[in-house]
Amino acid sequence: MTTTLAQQPAASAAPKQAPAVGHSGPVETGHRGTTATLAFVRTAAARAGSGLWKAAGIIAFLVLWELGPTYLASPSTRVFLPPLHEVLAAWGKLFESGSIQAHLAASLTRSVSGFGAALVAGVSLGLLIAWYGRLNAVLNPLLELFRNTAALALLPVFTLLLGIGEESKISIVAYAAFFPVLLNTIAGVKTVDPLLIRAAKSLGLSSLALFRKVILPSAVPTIFTGIRMAGTASILVLIAAEMVGAKAGLGYLIVNAQSSFLIPDMYAGILTVSLLGLAVNFLLVALERHFSRWRTAVGSGS
Repeated sequence: MTTTLAQQPAASAAPKQAPAVGHSGPVETGHRGTTATLAFVRTAAARAGSGLWKAAGIIAFLVLWELGPTYLASPSTRVFLPPLHEVLAAWGKLFESGSIQAHLAASLTRSVSGFGAALVAGVSLGLLIAWYGRLNAVLNPLLELFRNTAALALLPVFTLLLGIGEESKISIVAYAAFFPVLLNTIAGVKTVDPLLIRAAKSLGLSSLALFRKVILPSAVPTIFTGIRMAGTASILVLIAAEMVGAKAGLGYLIVNAQSSFLIPDMYAGILTVSLLGLAVNFLLVALERHFSRWRTAVGSGS
């Protein structure tokens, strides 16, 4: 009896500990919120540090461009190598007058036209050559001959045959961009895993379905490598062609500013060409990621 009565206060005292357990809920929630905030701050700081580290080379180059001509170069050299702020001021004046926009539009029109023609012809012919072995055996020696002929070496030929108008510039751009697309398309199709092709054929896929569902998706990364190379080549060759015979375009702007001794304007044109090439590369990389999403999905699923 005494033992039973002694156990009752102990049993009744047990529920009194419940408020202490309930009181730990807000503390635990606040601890989790603090941990999540710290993790977010650390992630943001790591990304910012990584981005700053990647941009360190560009920042150092711009600082050297700004301070080098003023403090390291001789006065005669400074005339031909103005500091960055003078180049940016010249670029601003060209932008206000609308000159830089007109030259940029002219170059983009020629470059996009030639690049588009090279893209369609290069991918189409590359798929045919890679798929049909006899066609590859016939055309491969001829393609190797033209591939090793520099596009700028043929600029006089294009000028003589097509004149100094738009046709010659678009044609030389198309020629320069054609072979990177063609050769990478052939390589992309030839490097498709044969097991995938056999598996698709065993499932009864037609030739068209096999091409659309197996060959093209597998070859896309290699094809886009050639497209990126062609995009860069189309801009570089066009600038050189515009320096020879043109009345508008970034190449014309650069050579005309150089001959007129407008050195800051010349560097402003060069800077615009660099930014244009960078923008084209970023655009093509974004397109490559868009058309290669299935590879990311497979990698994340594994």
